[in-house]
Amino acid sequence: MKIAAVSEDLRTVAQHFGRAPYYVVVTVEEGAVVSRETRAKASHRDFAGGADPGPGAKHQTMAGVISDCAALLAGGMGSGAFAALGAAGIVAVLTDEIDIEAGALRYARGDLPNLADRVHEHRGEQHHGPGHGC
Repeated sequence: MKIAAVSEDLRTVAQHFGRAPYYVVVTVEEGAVVSRETRAKASHRDFAGGADPGPGAKHQTMAGVISDCAALLAGGMGSGAFAALGAAGIVAVLTDEIDIEAGALRYARGDLPNLADRVHEHRGEQHHGPGHGC
């Protein structure tokens, strides 16, 4: 099973989905981590200054990079990202677990709580402007 985590430092789960520049993808088989890879992740900053495709298209682009993963670990995220991941068939798991491999192993075992109250709402398109990092 492949499980992705958003990260800023390639070691820990980032606290905010949109601001993280990386995905760390961990493959778990028979209760053990068997591989780990890093993938570049677009963030809202990457879309600043050009034609704005809108938040839905941004989130779909972010989710597409990990379409082969069963789940994504993050400390928190906006409702648009949460919905886009779900639409892509990826379970968004919001967690206070900071260690990527420990979180992936816990998810695979079924004992990583999903802290759904960490999904936040956005009020209007202007919230997705420059400097926003959902």
